[in-house]
Amino acid sequence: MTSTPTKPAVSTPDRIQRVQRRTLAVLSAAQIVGGVGVAVGLALSSVVVDELSRSTVISGFAGTATVLGAALLALPAAKASGRGGRRAGLSLAYTAALTGCVISVLAISLRTWPLLLVGLVLVGGGSAGSLAARYSATDLSPKDRSARHLSLVVWASTIGSVAGPNLAEPADRIGRSLGMAEKAGPFAFAALAFALAVVIVLVLLRPDPLILARAGTRTEDPGRNRTIRTAWHTLRTTPMARRALVMIAVSHTAMVSVMSMTPVKLHHDGSNLDVIGLVISLHIAGMYVLSPLVGWLADKAGKVPVLVLGSALLLGAAALAGTAGHRVWQVTAALVLLGLGWSCGLVAGSALVTESVPIERRPAVQGLSDLLMNVCGATGTIVAGAIVGLLGYGMLGLMVGIMVALSGLWLTAVWRRTS
Repeated sequence: MTSTPTKPAVSTPDRIQRVQRRTLAVLSAAQIVGGVGVAVGLALSSVVVDELSRSTVISGFAGTATVLGAALLALPAAKASGRGGRRAGLSLAYTAALTGCVISVLAISLRTWPLLLVGLVLVGGGSAGSLAARYSATDLSPKDRSARHLSLVVWASTIGSVAGPNLAEPADRIGRSLGMAEKAGPFAFAALAFALAVVIVLVLLRPDPLILARAGTRTEDPGRNRTIRTAWHTLRTTPMARRALVMIAVSHTAMVSVMSMTPVKLHHDGSNLDVIGLVISLHIAGMYVLSPLVGWLADKAGKVPVLVLGSALLLGAAALAGTAGHRVWQVTAALVLLGLGWSCGLVAGSALVTESVPIERRPAVQGLSDLLMNVCGATGTIVAGAIVGLLGYGMLGLMVGIMVALSGLWLTAVWRRTS
């Protein structure tokens, strides 16, 4: 869903500030609504696939499908943003998610799990939109506030992530009362949430922040950009952006690898669902609740120091998780640190990517960043399952710790050499 960029009026600093405040509010609203859609869908996707396929193995493909969808839609959304502005890219991602929810409702009604997996791939567009929204928050930001503005939009995800799963059961009851198949209601509700996100973006995100930021600075026609080629060329010639992208990918891989296997570890240790749910809730709080503080620190102390801090937190999390044994409190502490380390990597890394590349090439590089992040996340879940299955949860902590330590030492060495 693209639109033809129009030349914005000459902007004064006061007008830019007013537009940026409005932009942050609109993006936060879209994050909350879109986050509800993502969380409602994810709350039941693996359960529904398990019921329809009668296979625990196949049920694991539900999470993989949504992560794969987020990766596949990252570049098309970035290309749409490059051509038509942020409204075009965000509305494309959320429209794909809406379509995926409709397909999912149909698949549940027909009781066919392959069609449901197809729908879940498109539902991944909701995650792609959520990731793209954080970059949209930086288009009009002053350089000394880019991380803070980005982190505010990341923080808004907390509301949808917490509220979404709790709405699944009421949505199912309402859906069944309307004649829908069991468990189709939550996906119909998610479709409405994504539809509202599309409306918010298209109607309220005006003027478009990316188009306004490009006014008077465009050196190339974004409509002629080939997203992947542009992104790779920019990364080859921009070492700082390349380093930031690596750290985002490492942080995300470490987080999803440990987080995805922790419920399995706790279940095998005899913990009940209430305990598992509490641990994951505290982990999500670590990911999002302090993100504004992380953004403030990145702007004040520098993006690279916060990336190094994130590596240290992730290393501590891996060490705690790997040596936890049957101690639930230690696993919980590890998951909280894991969320905080991820927050440092995502917020500081994303802000560093943004400020390191020219405005006309940002959507391409940002899209590639999200693509690689999601591919690494999907790979991390698969490899983590194999490690835990063959060698145990402790070995997963060791392997993640080694990965994080090597990347953190590399970044620190490069930073000291170039500073």
